[in-house]
Amino acid sequence: MRQRLEYAVAWLLIKFIGALPRPLARLSGITLAWIVYVLHVRLRRVGMRNLALAFPEKSRRARARILRGVFTSFGRQLAEVCLFPEYTRSNVSKVVVYDGFENFERAVTRGKGVLFLTGHLGAWELSAFAHSLQGHPLRVVMRPLDNEYLDRLARQYRGMHGNSMVDKDDYVRGLLSAMKAGETVGILMDTNMTSTQGVFVDFFGVPACTASGLARIALRTDAAVIPGFTIWDPVLRKYRLRFDPAVSLVRTGDDDADALANTARFTKIIEDYVRRYPDQWLWVHRRWKTRPPGQPPLY
Repeated sequence: MRQRLEYAVAWLLIKFIGALPRPLARLSGITLAWIVYVLHVRLRRVGMRNLALAFPEKSRRARARILRGVFTSFGRQLAEVCLFPEYTRSNVSKVVVYDGFENFERAVTRGKGVLFLTGHLGAWELSAFAHSLQGHPLRVVMRPLDNEYLDRLARQYRGMHGNSMVDKDDYVRGLLSAMKAGETVGILMDTNMTSTQGVFVDFFGVPACTASGLARIALRTDAAVIPGFTIWDPVLRKYRLRFDPAVSLVRTGDDDADALANTARFTKIIEDYVRRYPDQWLWVHRRWKTRPPGQPPLY
């Protein structure tokens, strides 16, 4: 019953915001996100703790300003998701424009598959959606939502223009087949993992348990790893879908050491982007929840 109620509320909200003109939709999304910011004490506490770990040199007031920006960014993205059915190939450029598309093109021509290295920064849901709308569908690694009805709705919206989902619990087989077929897969690799699922690499100077699957797949298949992030540009008043050049992989012949070294390299790329756009990253996630053996919890 609860799952059905959550689904009904989410569906009504999406339809309501999606029926509004874009400026009003964004205002509604941001307003809703700010209501969550005001009411959800635990999220604020987690966000401020993370910001203290990442930016110990900043004042509490500066960290709070960043955190408020995060909710503004999330609300703006919520509006874009609600508006997905309204976007077409001819009008999506009013919302998101390419930056560095030639880097993606070069990676595709290699014919060994493309792995998008990305994270919960800016409008991550818009990244895959806009790219597929331009004729470049991809597979997206995702964890099924706990609510089966919301999970079905999320998959429907994400797959509107040819994208397909790869379940996180069985992503290795899905990624290997995709790379063999020369396809593109997007992977969000900035979330906390359990000690059995990941390896510890530095993120803002603090050991963070991180999935090493992207590195292992890239080493095994020689797929191109392309950093890709969709960032809000306040000057353009649009999002920029930025593709960087392919990452050079560390290859020493030691599979485990190479997986660790490349995971650290990928994480550093994400960190550099977060430092440039701190108010667009999802600080309310307990990124450092899993600790190395013997270290005390941080939350």
